[in-house]
Amino acid sequence: MIQVKNLTKRYDAAEVVSHVSLAIEPGKITSFIGPNGAGKSTLLSMIARLTQTSGGEVLIEGRPLNQWNNRELARKIAILKQTNHLNVRLSVRELIAFGRFPHNQGRSTPDDERMIDQAIAYLKLEDMQHRLIHELSGGQKQRAYIAMVLAQDTEYILLDEPLNNLDMKNAVEIMKILRRIVDELGKTVVLVIHDINFAACYSDRIVALADGKVLYDDETDAIINESILTELFDMPFEVHAIAGQKICTYYSENGNICPIPTAV
Repeated sequence: MIQVKNLTKRYDAAEVVSHVSLAIEPGKITSFIGPNGAGKSTLLSMIARLTQTSGGEVLIEGRPLNQWNNRELARKIAILKQTNHLNVRLSVRELIAFGRFPHNQGRSTPDDERMIDQAIAYLKLEDMQHRLIHELSGGQKQRAYIAMVLAQDTEYILLDEPLNNLDMKNAVEIMKILRRIVDELGKTVVLVIHDINFAACYSDRIVALADGKVLYDDETDAIINESILTELFDMPFEVHAIAGQKICTYYSENGNICPIPTAV
């Protein structure tokens, strides 16, 4: 389990994450939702030790984050940030192989190759594993990067807006794959996500943040609630039961119902 206790981040006088406490339960998908500027990405980055905290602490399996050395931590937590830019020519397979570095320090073994093959198969990249990354579409690139963090073979996978700039088909495919990773491989996935319906359909638990604070932290069914979402996003929501799932719609200024893109 990952425990966050009274975590705070300040930039000069601005407190972007304010005294946040929560627990990330293993073997589940936990989604961070909330309006822009809520502190979601900063919180995720502090949990992964990519951003220095201003106060509070993170515990992984009861051990403070600052007591993990870099190699140990890279075997426990993998994180994929919003933007990934490579200025070198790499094939898909070569990129995914970077995920094994915490384990082999660049000296590949048969076990490493097996993990790379498994990640390629999970993300359905077999037919393009020898293509160069820069030749791929946005959705294909994102699958390759997720395959890289899967090959890292950590218990915790942290993803910062993994659906950013993806079309509906690719976004659905990514969410289905993340669900399989949790259900079949026993991984723990934590993601920052903006699409409420994807969060509703694929998450086990949702943490709702606003102004750097946790407003709600509960199972998905409890959070996908009209009053909670209306308060969180400061706009009217309606929640509908469709095919056994909760789907959200909101109202535009002229009163027309605008559906948030549905997850299938």
